[in-house]
Amino acid sequence: EVQLVESGGGLVQPGGSLRLSCAASGFPFSHYGMSWLFQRPGKGPERVAMIHSGWGHGTTTADSVKGRFTISRDDAQNTLYLQMNNLKPEDTGVYYCARNRDPDTWDYWGQGTQVTVSS
Repeated sequence: EVQLVESGGGLVQPGGSLRLSCAASGFPFSHYGMSWLFQRPGKGPERVAMIHSGWGHGTTTADSVKGRFTISRDDAQNTLYLQMNNLKPEDTGVYYCARNRDPDTWDYWGQGTQVTVSS
């Protein structure tokens, strides 16, 4: 059974940082590209970052978070990370870890972790 469990969310002031983690199990983690999705209240999910499988672990980040968020992975620990710096109020929402079905879609995601950026 595929399981993705996010952690690390919380309340942070504007300009602050958080590091999200996603523990993966039930599939060969190193073989799959992974993504972090972001959902605001009342909106559909959008991808903020993606990391490829294999050597090199190429990444892609959305323009809205470029230079502030960094996605990474530890294949030995089956864990995906999202380092979030210089957080802004518009970053408030639920962040999901997702397994890529292909570069544009996802087939599994976790329960999400809430990030609230507010003073």
